[in-house]
Amino acid sequence: NGTKVEEFILLGFPGTWHSRLSLAVVFALMYSLTVIGNASIIGLVWISSNLHTPMYFFLSNLSFLEIWYTTGVIPKAIGVMLGTSQTMSFRVCILQLFFLLSLGSTECFLLSVMAYDRYLAICYPLRYSFLMNSGISTRLVLSSWLGGFLAISLLAFLISRLTFCGPDVINHFLCDIDSCLALSCSDTWPVELATFLVSIIVVVASCVVTLVSYMYIISSILRIQSVHGQKKAFSTCSAHLSVVTIWFGSTIFLYVKPSAQNSLDLNKLVNTFNTVVTPLLNPFIYTLRNKEVKQALGRAFQK
Repeated sequence: NGTKVEEFILLGFPGTWHSRLSLAVVFALMYSLTVIGNASIIGLVWISSNLHTPMYFFLSNLSFLEIWYTTGVIPKAIGVMLGTSQTMSFRVCILQLFFLLSLGSTECFLLSVMAYDRYLAICYPLRYSFLMNSGISTRLVLSSWLGGFLAISLLAFLISRLTFCGPDVINHFLCDIDSCLALSCSDTWPVELATFLVSIIVVVASCVVTLVSYMYIISSILRIQSVHGQKKAFSTCSAHLSVVTIWFGSTIFLYVKPSAQNSLDLNKLVNTFNTVVTPLLNPFIYTLRNKEVKQALGRAFQK
């Protein structure tokens, strides 16, 4: 791969042993809740016939994605904080970066697809079953997964061609683009340009589709005469809108920029929110704010 440095050392978070141990325990607890929560949503959608709709098909795919997304980060981060696994080979670094960015791109596409699904359900309720059937929803999900991984392939290839001459210390608990660019001794302009273009195509385009969908949704809801009808329509979208706001806000901060100018410490903080907190919040947001999911959960516990 043309590199002189074959292994990186991850610093993780600064502090005493006790503070890092406490943080590792928090990460482990959040990881457990994330896996249990998202797996519960997948199982609930699977066993509840009334949830066999495109909306919950998209939600179960999002939960499946979140499990793998957080699995690619937290176990290694815990090892870094405990000092038992602070090194990472160059190949594993590129693999983690490709894995996380691909899943992140897939999530952008999935969230925009979910917004489009809500737009069809609210703006065209009588034609919804025709416009969004099982075949169309399956193709949209497959396109999201395929598009997410293809979008990052060229970027990961360009990063793999970078030369690293030292130092070999990454001020992070994971391998991300800014850390790699900060350590590289070769020209990083092609990677920065590719990162910016991919961010525009994936993140900004998905965000625009989502925002436009919600503009039409809100406009349609405001035309509903019944207050009860307005509340019901808003309740079906509020959970998804909460997830969208959290996800796109942090993702745009991290990746939609012409060059790697952000503080690495600030990136570390936002990455923590993006890779640890958001996957944990998703199942609770959808469960606590969604009447159908709560009813299905109640029936599952009764059984």
